[in-house]
Amino acid sequence: MKKIMSLFALVAIILLAQSCSNNTAYSSIPKTYTITKAQLLDKIKGGWAGQTIGCTYGGPTEFRYNGTMIQDYIPINWPDGYIKHWYEHTPGLYDDIYMDLTFVDVFERLGIDAPVDSLAMAFATAGYTLWHANQSARYNILNGIMPPQSGHWLNNPHADDIDYQIEADYAGIMSPGMPNTASEISDKVGHIMNYGDGWYGGVYVGAIYTLAFISDDIEFIVTEALKTIPEQSTYYRCMNDIIKWHKQFPDDWKRTWFECEKKWSSDIGCPDGVFVPFNIDAVINSAYILIGLLYGEGDFYKTMDIATRCGQDSDCNPASVAGILGVILGYSNIPEYWMKNLYEVEDMNFAYTNISLNKAYQMSFDQAIQIIKREGGKIEGENVTIVCQQPVPVKYEKSFDGLYPVESREFRKRITDVGEFTFVGTGVVFKGNVSSGSGGRNNNAPVRNANYVAKVSVSIDGKEVETVNLPADYRTRRNEIFWKYQLSDQAHTVTFEWLNPEDGISVNFRDVIIYSDEPYSNNHKSNKN
Repeated sequence: MKKIMSLFALVAIILLAQSCSNNTAYSSIPKTYTITKAQLLDKIKGGWAGQTIGCTYGGPTEFRYNGTMIQDYIPINWPDGYIKHWYEHTPGLYDDIYMDLTFVDVFERLGIDAPVDSLAMAFATAGYTLWHANQSARYNILNGIMPPQSGHWLNNPHADDIDYQIEADYAGIMSPGMPNTASEISDKVGHIMNYGDGWYGGVYVGAIYTLAFISDDIEFIVTEALKTIPEQSTYYRCMNDIIKWHKQFPDDWKRTWFECEKKWSSDIGCPDGVFVPFNIDAVINSAYILIGLLYGEGDFYKTMDIATRCGQDSDCNPASVAGILGVILGYSNIPEYWMKNLYEVEDMNFAYTNISLNKAYQMSFDQAIQIIKREGGKIEGENVTIVCQQPVPVKYEKSFDGLYPVESREFRKRITDVGEFTFVGTGVVFKGNVSSGSGGRNNNAPVRNANYVAKVSVSIDGKEVETVNLPADYRTRRNEIFWKYQLSDQAHTVTFEWLNPEDGISVNFRDVIIYSDEPYSNNHKSNKN
């Protein structure tokens, strides 16, 4: 009888040990985590598949609901053949993915320690169109301003925008269980186009991906991943609030969304998002990712739908949450309702690439294996043992420090009609473009000479500060005509001289944003008093 009891005890101990080895209800990150090659590949495939599904699901609502949520009665459809339709008719929707694949491809060609200049040039010379921080970075790189300066806020007015946040998935997917390794990759790549809170968006999303490989406890994952972000940053404080509000209002995502809007929805950097409801800032859009993950409770549809219905960048945010949940669930456990549309495109290359989903799955798996071994892990037969990392915060950065937008002034003029522009403040951004025709309000005519680059000398208070190159080609354009921060707080006069005018070309100004060293409310009150 004692022998039988001893045998039962031994079996119980073995079963308990096996259970513990797969237990994801951690109080802290384990030292190691063992997974089979098949399971690792399944999770990697789930990450890429989830991104593609989420991006497609939210595509039709992108930036149609700014500063408001998408109400429950508004249908978001998922017809048969939907992903293939977008692939064939609007392939630019998948910038979340083909941007990632630019970097995956460089790592494939040059190795996982590829130099940042190679990554930057691949990104800058790619055939796809870019916007916001990405486009400003492309312009900088093509004009000799290389990373990390290409993403710095003094050189990039979009530095806090969402760009690297939507492109950082690859860093987490190739660094399973290793958030600090993902942060190192993001330090190199993310500073190509972003800085400060904009960079933190990618660091945090990448860290969440890494921990999704070793745990299915979403609250644990997002809380641990937040340790990669400096606590004094705006980004950290907003994400920490979302986690706190989720605990306070566990059954009401809309209440958390509302609290977030009240406290964190202001944008001070992006020239397209200041003074209007449009908000492509990484902070608010990361908050929507977090709301989707926490309130989705591990349900694929619910998670993706909530992230979409938060509004703003409502294709990128569900792409991130569905990719993260795809890692947690694994490719084989994503509901068939969503997967049947995906199967039709897995062998189709994404636009501007020669990489399909099936190829991306294998490339990321191979890169993950290389990083696991480099970071001390082991491959033994079919088993992969990952040396997990306790997340540590990256360096503290802050964009637009001490700058406050105080005025947006309509300035519908051609450069030949500007004369002098006078303002009082510590910073200024001039929005505009180069076009053919009259340069009027609604002029969208194609430029006759796409290779033309306008050269404009800009002077402030009688002193030349920059000669600006303004390409007519939309792919290589400069997002804003001119900007200057960190000026003395006084009246300034700006003048422009067009050095190489050409018939049929017009340099057009649209709006001017003016900054001060204190908020408008302070200025306004002091003026009234």
